[in-house]
Amino acid sequence: MPLNIFHDRDGLPRIILTEPKGSSAEVLLYGGQIVSWKNHRKEELLFMSSKANWKQHKAIRGGISACFARFGDLGSLEQQGFARNRMWSLDRDPSSLPPPLDNHSSVDLILKSTKVDLKTPHSFEFRLRISLSADKLILIPRVRNTDNKAFSFSFALRNYLSGSDISEVRIEGLETLDYFDNLMKRSRFTEQADALTFDGEIDRVYLHSPNKIAIIDHEKKRTFVLQKKGMPDAVVWNPWAKKAKANPDLGDDDYKIMICVSSAAIETPLFLKPSEEWMGYQELSTVSSSYCSGQLDPRKVLYGFH
Repeated sequence: MPLNIFHDRDGLPRIILTEPKGSSAEVLLYGGQIVSWKNHRKEELLFMSSKANWKQHKAIRGGISACFARFGDLGSLEQQGFARNRMWSLDRDPSSLPPPLDNHSSVDLILKSTKVDLKTPHSFEFRLRISLSADKLILIPRVRNTDNKAFSFSFALRNYLSGSDISEVRIEGLETLDYFDNLMKRSRFTEQADALTFDGEIDRVYLHSPNKIAIIDHEKKRTFVLQKKGMPDAVVWNPWAKKAKANPDLGDDDYKIMICVSSAAIETPLFLKPSEEWMGYQELSTVSSSYCSGQLDPRKVLYGFH
């Protein structure tokens, strides 16, 4: 399927993915960032900040972006690395990946390290395939070590999902897990609640999380299903009112309608020897839910409808 590429009003090259049933996605070459994902009813599924900076050389708050690379140390996910501040290229030879399925609309992107970039102490190739099908968005990130020495790095796919009211959202699949609380100097705790709900600021790294997480929006009667491989951790973040007002690229009330859940490899950094490649996988899908009236058990979403 030929790519639909145009330059938006800010001069940023933008790729439009569409599929026969009517859903769409928009991808910027700047940052390799997904800035829109709409279902077949044209409902926007991603959150974008009302104060997002669309000028080049500035990261854009919202959508889906890759947090790469924090070489050798954990760092904070807010210090998200440089990949989302670089201009990516189309990958004309996405070797080792099979061609996209006929019913998928896809784009392959690549970001290579440059000797003039002092923020990249290692030589690498970062490839990203983004595939759209009916009510499903798939990302396949790959990092290859093209250096002559090994390196380790942390990685995350940061997903800003659109919500109705954060107080009406619950996340299933993180119960009983250990997590690092970045608001408590990375102290380690165990999740005690049956499901994660929001009533204040949160910044946690859930360790060894399951491959499938359900994010239930009661008011919109919609559940996001997040499936992942190669990224064992999950990060949940919301700045809440005080920090949202202090954040220059976030509207005062934006925290109420954003659901930020990331697939991540943070606790144990990824390690690559020369010529080795790491590959991850993330699949986002939506299902209509009436969980608030008891018609959908989120555990059936997580563990199957058997």
